Amino acid sequence: MESIIPKSANRLISLDVMRGLIMILLAGESCLVYEHLHALHLGGAADGLINQFFHDPWHGLHFWDCVQPAFMLMAGAAMYISYNSKRAKGITWQQNFKHIALRSVKLFLLGTGLHCVYAGKLVFELWNVLTQLSFTTIIAYLIINRSFWFQLSFSIALLVITDVLYRNILMPGFDRPYTEFHNFGAYMDTVLMGKINTDGWVAINIIPTAAHTIWGVLAGKLLISKEPATKKIQYLVIAGLVGLALGFGLDIANITPIIKRISTSSFVLASGGWVLLLLAFLYWLIDIKHVNKYAWICIVVGVNSIFIYLFFETAGAQWFNNAIGIFVKGLLGFTGLQANLIAVFSALVTLFAEWYLCYFLSKHKVFIKI
Repeated sequence: MESIIPKSANRLISLDVMRGLIMILLAGESCLVYEHLHALHLGGAADGLINQFFHDPWHGLHFWDCVQPAFMLMAGAAMYISYNSKRAKGITWQQNFKHIALRSVKLFLLGTGLHCVYAGKLVFELWNVLTQLSFTTIIAYLIINRSFWFQLSFSIALLVITDVLYRNILMPGFDRPYTEFHNFGAYMDTVLMGKINTDGWVAINIIPTAAHTIWGVLAGKLLISKEPATKKIQYLVIAGLVGLALGFGLDIANITPIIKRISTSSFVLASGGWVLLLLAFLYWLIDIKHVNKYAWICIVVGVNSIFIYLFFETAGAQWFNNAIGIFVKGLLGFTGLQANLIAVFSALVTLFAEWYLCYFLSKHKVFIKI
């Protein structure tokens, strides 16, 4: 399967693996793998582990809360590496900006379009991750040529601005900064869309989560620099630990609670810290130690990440899951297994089928991009 792994000498296989891993995890959610595992009620540590694959209800941090930050940070890293490659070919910032702007428009339309699919009618909603990414990409690209300290300071300023807005703009009915449905983010949703999200998500998450994309740009710049590999890993680990210390410190000190759904500054720092540590580990394992024999399992999904995301969010959720289930549940129904256990098998088979679709496309060198 080595033919599937990109051959470019400067390519970061770890980034391809990270992208694919994120999409496999998201596909697992869409296929209801975690929901059906949760329904088994295995008890004890097993239930605690499975709960990590669901968002924290409000105040706290689960593993699943770090998936979207990883997506944002990875996108920033990939954008910088692509831009650096184009710049080496003589493509200017201005010329590439046209591509970035067009891609952001496409992401925005796809993200808002998915909400129409979810609702079964035309709606205008700005909560999808693609919609969020369309804005954070532009923000990060506008300062992509600035110094490290400028970009870092800018990202911190976005977090400070977020805290200031939540604490100081108190509108009637929306005057409790960190209370679900009664915060500034929810108020802005009534202004932008005339509604609030029933799960507490807010559209202005684009402000603080832009920090994740900016940090991705900085990580990408570091990883393709001429710094020794040990230094790169050291810097990523230090940055990750600092993010964790600041994020959890703000939460423990009761200054700013960690809340994923409104992307508080403490959440952005803590989740960003975990993601940077993951990136450091994957870079060390795959690009330095070359433990990549099975990297292709993730890579085949990563190279068609937008396609598979759109697939499992539309055709997957509305048709494919049930179509696979008809056969799997029908055949396993003769075995006498519990219905809950059969549902888990069906979800896993569906996940494998979606993975195989990506494998098939990759094997035939079909890469769907926007």
